[in-house]
Amino acid sequence: MAATTGQLGLVTPTQGTLSGTWGDTVNNGITEYVNIAIAGTLSFAGDGAITLTNTTGSSSASNIGSTTAQYMVIRVTGTLTGTKTITGPSYSKIYLVDNAATGGSVAFQRSGQITPVTVTAGTRAFVYYNGTDYVAIAGGLIDLTSQVTGVLPVANGGTGVTTSTGTGNTVLSASPTLTGTPLAPTAAVNTNTTQIATTAFVQTQIGAISSGVTSVTASPPLASSGGATPNITLSGALPIANGGTGNIYGIAVSAGSATTAGSVATTNFTISEVGGVLVFKYGATTIATMDSTGNLTTLNNMTAYGSI
Repeated sequence: MAATTGQLGLVTPTQGTLSGTWGDTVNNGITEYVNIAIAGTLSFAGDGAITLTNTTGSSSASNIGSTTAQYMVIRVTGTLTGTKTITGPSYSKIYLVDNAATGGSVAFQRSGQITPVTVTAGTRAFVYYNGTDYVAIAGGLIDLTSQVTGVLPVANGGTGVTTSTGTGNTVLSASPTLTGTPLAPTAAVNTNTTQIATTAFVQTQIGAISSGVTSVTASPPLASSGGATPNITLSGALPIANGGTGNIYGIAVSAGSATTAGSVATTNFTISEVGGVLVFKYGATTIATMDSTGNLTTLNNMTAYGSI
């Protein structure tokens, strides 16, 4: 029988031998094995430990069998009720282990290996013999459920958090509690929707309602429902257009500004200019008039003190 290589067991014909059987020996002992070592897949279904063993071809047959170790791909299918152990030969070799089964994992090892390479259901991994044990080759597909621990950072496609509410720039809850100084777009003046109102929007809206109101203070703080109504102090003047008097004296100006108004009114009294004459009314009754020379005419007696 011809000699073979140390790893894949390829036939190495000796010069002057194999007369009349050279072609079969090369095909069965070299070609077929190179083929499965590069592109061959060996499949196993269901439970049960497997031990892979090198086989060698001859002039009569390739001798490749159901546990031949020279295959490139080892694939497991079906349903695993536990861990399926596959033992490979102890020489330099690379395998792609494909656990296409459901249920348990595949443990790939050399004989006597203490910590096998674990390939969970639905995943696959490249393994190679490093001279001591079979080890996984880094860079294969990773099962995020069983092979990833800790927090996956945002920079690596994760959320950076382990809770459903999130923290920092990642908030996943429908009702999050924000910390720090969170930012939001500022709505236009008079926006009336359910969007967030920023402090900039509030300030702008207050200015649009009343540029004269500068502050509102309450002492003590506003009571909860059912409590006493506190005193509220306003500063500034609320314009007439916004329901105010336009001044700080408790009188109402009918038009224009406080200095150019045609009339000024309190609760019961009205002062207006009619044809160059100031007309003083109480309700609808004219009680006095004053012309441009200072003549004052009253409806009834006038009480005065001092000289008249």
